[in-house]
Amino acid sequence: MKFLIVVLSIFFLLGCVNSISEEDLKYLNGYWEIEKVTFPNGQTKEFKVSTTIDYFEMEGLKGFRKKVQPKFNGTYETSNDAELFTLLQKDNEFEFQYKNAENEWRERILEISDNHFSVVNSDTITYTYKRFQPINATE
Repeated sequence: MKFLIVVLSIFFLLGCVNSISEEDLKYLNGYWEIEKVTFPNGQTKEFKVSTTIDYFEMEGLKGFRKKVQPKFNGTYETSNDAELFTLLQKDNEFEFQYKNAENEWRERILEISDNHFSVVNSDTITYTYKRFQPINATE
């Protein structure tokens, strides 16, 4: 009986694991604002308002990320700078691989949906994003 309970518990826990499919990656396209940062010691820093947001654009498993500043009229101010990335798949996990002339780093996607996603970097800092909702003051 104990063996059966252990086996059923293992199946239950494995069924609860968040796996990310390649189909889920479509949610990354668009504008995202940082919601909170969770540090390795468990402390969090919440962001109520962000003056700079991230824009992601992907095709297949390659894309770019750039910082933009939303304007009150619904447009965005941006520079031509962008961080190119490739998404690497390992089992049911995906990670961003960024590489530029000065640096190389990775961020593993922890969860993703149409309105939220989070990543963790090599320093075990977790970044949680929410879909950006523009404010249009001209309406």
